[in-house]
Amino acid sequence: MANLKEIRNRITSVSSTMQITSAMKMVSAAKLKKAQDAITAMRPYSNKLTELLQTLSATLDENVGSKYAEQREVENVLLVAVTSNRGLCGAFNSNIIKQTSHLINNVYADKNVSVLAIGKKANDAFAKQNRVIGNYSEIFDDLTFNNVSDIAEMLMEKFVVGEFDKIELVYNHFKNAATQIVMTEQFLPIVPMEGEEELNVDYVFEPSKLEIVEELIPKSLKTQLFKGIRDSFASEHGARMTAMHKATDNATELRDQLKLTYNKARQAAITNEILEIVGGAEALNN
Repeated sequence: MANLKEIRNRITSVSSTMQITSAMKMVSAAKLKKAQDAITAMRPYSNKLTELLQTLSATLDENVGSKYAEQREVENVLLVAVTSNRGLCGAFNSNIIKQTSHLINNVYADKNVSVLAIGKKANDAFAKQNRVIGNYSEIFDDLTFNNVSDIAEMLMEKFVVGEFDKIELVYNHFKNAATQIVMTEQFLPIVPMEGEEELNVDYVFEPSKLEIVEELIPKSLKTQLFKGIRDSFASEHGARMTAMHKATDNATELRDQLKLTYNKARQAAITNEILEIVGGAEALNN
């Protein structure tokens, strides 16, 4: 009977876990809908703004280029790693940490690489290596354009003063609830659009092309960073919803197996008791 009690305890434990994972799945599904709508609505504006900026930057005279497009010899690199503050979302965080580590150890192995952590998991991973220059885990408590703008302005300032020669974003791009794609985007310096066919766009510039570029660049960079964090935020809830869905299915399957095992063990115990009673009765009759 001790074995039966152990199985009953395991069934209770698995059922409790299943209720928790199911609740977490529903919470993430509700949050995902809002986050998905936000990033879907933002992408066309962000993409068009980036396209316009790259087109204008590519057509400017090299002698009057923007300070944000200055190409320097790369010695100091800053990687902006966007993760979540919590786990239980599958490989969402580990993929970003793995990609950031790949950039540090392979792509920029001979450079001075620092990490700006947006999310507690990135901070925990790279703080041990003394690479983290800032931690903005609290940004997810109030994810607004104004709050992200402060981070973007700080990054632009560090690039302009020469503290970093190159800044890249590493984040999860939201494709759907089950698929997140790890992206590495160059944030600074701005990369002009390549290909002559892309530059032949019939725009009328007022007051001037240069003034428009100088006005657009900070706004475009802020929008790019906000889009990346928004993308990651939606990806997090999609990854967590998928992970909790799988965990719930696994818990359900394990609970059913344990119930079957319990019933078999209980049936065997009852059969043994009956055999003992019958054996005892026959011994008495003899």
